[in-house]
Amino acid sequence: MSQNYSFQHFTVQFPAEYPYVAHVEINRPDKMNAFFEAMWLEMKQVFEKLSEDSNVRAIVLSGAGKAFTAGLDVKAASSGPLFSENDLDPARAATIMRRHIAEFQDCITAVERCEKPVIVAMHGFALGLAIDLSTAADIRICSRDVKFAVKEVDIGLAADIGTLSRLPKVVGNYGWVKEIALTARVFGAEEALRVGFVNSVHEDRQATINAGLKLASLTASKSPVAVQGTKEILNWSRDHSVQDGLRYTGVWNSAALQTKDVSAALLSGLQKRTPTFEKL
Repeated sequence: MSQNYSFQHFTVQFPAEYPYVAHVEINRPDKMNAFFEAMWLEMKQVFEKLSEDSNVRAIVLSGAGKAFTAGLDVKAASSGPLFSENDLDPARAATIMRRHIAEFQDCITAVERCEKPVIVAMHGFALGLAIDLSTAADIRICSRDVKFAVKEVDIGLAADIGTLSRLPKVVGNYGWVKEIALTARVFGAEEALRVGFVNSVHEDRQATINAGLKLASLTASKSPVAVQGTKEILNWSRDHSVQDGLRYTGVWNSAALQTKDVSAALLSGLQKRTPTFEKL
């Protein structure tokens, strides 16, 4: 690949059988892939690099070991500066806290902001931060053994890095979201599929990853101009009115439709051959 992908807490691979696909794996299996500050900062770097890498057109995110991620490493967080006693007045302490939360939120949003489609393949425990992370992705799939939960109320706080903002828009069911967020109860693969949180359920971790890679490969075979534009417009339209979305699409495509990819795709269909597209 054109860039160096060497990270401490994440592995990035490029399977030869899946051109233009990157496989990112959370790699802290001895701690159930629980996140601490250095990990979420590193994850932002991973997705920013992949976003700009013209050799990458789709990304699969999974977890090593027995869990996708058990969420926040509470022990590490409790010994951090935010939970240390200090003599700051409440306003100044709140300012520090707000900045820290905003930084954490931005690291999760890096997944959503990534220009390339991100498919999350979840297995085992997928708790707390796992929900924040997966709702920032584009497609979610899971294994039959997965155990989901929005766990934040169990540790005395409201989920603050994406779940409460994104999950209702993913599933379109505020009643169900309030139930799982207010109770922190565990739910499984079949319930997640029924409410639309995940797209599909697979037999085990490896089958889930394989399914994710196949989906990514299919996406990567399309025009990168079309795929990246589609992700951008869908995300924009989710947060704006229909009329705003139509206007934004018109502005976007006034530039994007000038690509040679349109004629390449149309001709390949007429000639019954697989099209190839230049890097973007």
